[in-house]
Amino acid sequence: MIDLRPFDSLGAANHGWLDTKYHFSFSGYHDPARMGWGALRVWNDDAIAARSGFPPHPHSDMEIITYVRSGAITHKDSLGNQGRTEAGDVQVMSAGTGITHAEYNVEDVETTLFQLWIIPDRDKTGRPPQWGAKPFPKGERAGRWVTLASGRAGDEDALPINADARVLGATIAAGETLRYDLGGRKGYLVPATGRLEVNGIAVDTRDGAAIDDVDELAIKALEDSEIVLVDTAG
Repeated sequence: MIDLRPFDSLGAANHGWLDTKYHFSFSGYHDPARMGWGALRVWNDDAIAARSGFPPHPHSDMEIITYVRSGAITHKDSLGNQGRTEAGDVQVMSAGTGITHAEYNVEDVETTLFQLWIIPDRDKTGRPPQWGAKPFPKGERAGRWVTLASGRAGDEDALPINADARVLGATIAAGETLRYDLGGRKGYLVPATGRLEVNGIAVDTRDGAAIDDVDELAIKALEDSEIVLVDTAG
């Protein structure tokens, strides 16, 4: 089963400095049919105006992954961490027992990003909070999957999270097909750019594809495409 979530059907809010789309219920947007997908609770598609951002605010027991699509985001938190994550890079904050952070676009141009929240495994809640970031050059993802963040065995090169889930990225040239063994787990796929066919279903730029009870994905690029996929336990 693949449930297409067209971009125009997503929840939305525009605060001036922040123009955002919600794949799942969040903030003032509530849809009982879109409360999450497996352990994936939030997928926000954010455009943050230059010289603006999110002031300090707290989180606990949530794995927060930021995938920067253009521009850059600057992170500061109550542990003393500070870092700038630019387009092509990923940051992960495991909120654990509690952390306060701020995310600002200090650049002179708009920053666009995906922010994903994944619920930690029950036996991994209440851990010390942590933050990390890592570059993932798009050239190294050409025609293949790169695991960006993961709590699964064998993904030691990825940023760690406290969940039985995996966040992957890939770029596919028009006409090429990339496969992924989902093994019946839940998947949620979004093309950051380009257009795809996922097991024969057309998925346009920034649409969501919620996938369940499928063993293998066959992802054909109709245009040069940059994609993000979350593989999560049900």
